[in-house]
Amino acid sequence: MSLVGILGKKYKLEKSENFDDYMKTLGVGFVTRKAGAAVSPVVDLQKDGDQYVLSSCSTFKNVILKFTPGVEFDQETPDGRKVKATISIDGNTLHEVQKDAEGKETTIDRTFTADEVKMVMSVNNVTATRIYKAQA
Repeated sequence: MSLVGILGKKYKLEKSENFDDYMKTLGVGFVTRKAGAAVSPVVDLQKDGDQYVLSSCSTFKNVILKFTPGVEFDQETPDGRKVKATISIDGNTLHEVQKDAEGKETTIDRTFTADEVKMVMSVNNVTATRIYKAQA
C-alpha cells in the first residue's frame, strides 16, 4: 500500500497506550502531560509538490510539519522541545527520527491505512502507541 489513498483523509485519536510514561521519559512536565493526554488530535497528511504536510490539530496545540522525505529539518515538538528530525517514507509508513540537543533520540512510526493511523513512539526503551481512526 502507498500513501496515495490516504492523502487528505482525517484521523482522530481514539486510543492511547503508555503515553504518559513516554512523555515522562522525554522530560515533559506534569501540566503539559495532563493537557497532552486529555486532547484527541486530528491528523492528516497532504502532499504539496515534493513536500509532505503532516498536521495534528487539537484544542491544546496545532502542529504542522512540512518535510521532504529523507531531508533533516528543525522541528518544535508539541511539548516545546527543539529537535532535528528526519522523516522517511516506506510504503504507507512515515518513519520519523528526532534528535534533541543532548543527543536523545526518539523514533515515531506512523502507519496509515484506509481505516486508521497507528503511531508507535519510542524513546529510551519506553514505547507508546496511539491509534487514530478515520473520520467520515
